[in-house]
Amino acid sequence: MQPQPLNYTNAAILAPMVRIGTLPVRLMALEYGADLVYTPEVVDRGIVGCERVVNEDNGTIDYLSKGVSIFRTHPSEKSKLVFQIGSANADLALQAALTVAQDVSTIDLNCGCPKRFSIHGGMGAALMEEPEKLCGILKNLVDNCGLPVTCKIRIFPDRERTLKLVKMIEATGIRALAVHCRYRDERPREPGHWDRFKEIVDAVSIPVIANGDIKEYADMARIRELSGCAGVMIARGAEANVSIFRKEGRLPHMDIVRQYIRRMFVEDTKSPYYRPLCDAKSFRAVCKVFEMEDEFDSWTKKQEEHGWPTDLDNPPRKAAEAKEKEAKAANVKAKTKNDKVADVKMAEVVAESTLGKRKQDDLKEEEEEKVVVATASVSVSAGEVDGTPAAKKHAAGDGASSQPTPADTPQPDVETEVETISTTSTPLA
Repeated sequence: MQPQPLNYTNAAILAPMVRIGTLPVRLMALEYGADLVYTPEVVDRGIVGCERVVNEDNGTIDYLSKGVSIFRTHPSEKSKLVFQIGSANADLALQAALTVAQDVSTIDLNCGCPKRFSIHGGMGAALMEEPEKLCGILKNLVDNCGLPVTCKIRIFPDRERTLKLVKMIEATGIRALAVHCRYRDERPREPGHWDRFKEIVDAVSIPVIANGDIKEYADMARIRELSGCAGVMIARGAEANVSIFRKEGRLPHMDIVRQYIRRMFVEDTKSPYYRPLCDAKSFRAVCKVFEMEDEFDSWTKKQEEHGWPTDLDNPPRKAAEAKEKEAKAANVKAKTKNDKVADVKMAEVVAESTLGKRKQDDLKEEEEEKVVVATASVSVSAGEVDGTPAAKKHAAGDGASSQPTPADTPQPDVETEVETISTTSTPLA
């Protein structure tokens, strides 16, 4: 049995906005008076297979893919949280819904996004061109995900075509229908078609949520009166200042900036905070602008101690993953160092071995020379005793020594040498 659907009567709703509808913004919207909040569109393949990780320090829940947080939520928003899926495949859409079902209250299918990314993948507003596929995805979700299902669309220029589509969608069993009052190719600078809401409200029996050109809190009452819609969804108005949901009126930017310090002051360029914020290149630099560096350092330290994500300037990753990478690098460095030490030791061993061999060869040569000298001495002594030229000749010609003694070296004849010099010299002119 499915849980009871959310109450859309007179509901003020934060619209799904990529890069805008983050957890801090959703929590702030609820604090300022929003009744329901949508997540940014999450593509089915991106969330399927994610690891669910609970941050025990602050209670947030991350769905991680390879260490990257794809979706982050907090239990305090669960009862008012709608998870929007981008999909063009009924099976993948269901898998995505089941992945996050324990942390959200409703599943919404995005059938209105006109961005190229969605259209190219057959998602978003492209589904409106294939109503059978669109309704097939919704029907699969309604029958099998275990949560209430809703849908968000745009309108066709053709009124009858629009009404035919919304009736087909209602027949799938969804609990509410959000309608953005622009055509697929129209952009925010072009005024929305508020006059088209009433005919849609009259055509279906499920709650209709009006979306488009809600710029002030008072606009919600105006569009309810005009169309009879159940709820009102705010996108750009909340992007400009999330406190738009306050009955008392929006707060000045500086009153909410400490809760969401990434908010840039594009409207008040003369603010002393404007230029430093524009120049900020990191989360720490933004914190510095508001004198919040101590808070940032304290938070970072606590995250690191628990091995939780600390990278706020890029898609957040597990600190443990970074530490593992550092450990691997350290191991490689240590191995390289050990290999170098081993190489040095091996070189020393080889050098010592070579030196030892050389010493052995030197000793061997010395022993051989001693033997030769001893033999020569014995021969000379024998010749002197014998007293004959033959004995001297025999001793000299024994050939055992490669180094002749001075006595054995022939002495040049002085006269012959002088004569040779004379005959070879160049005559004087």
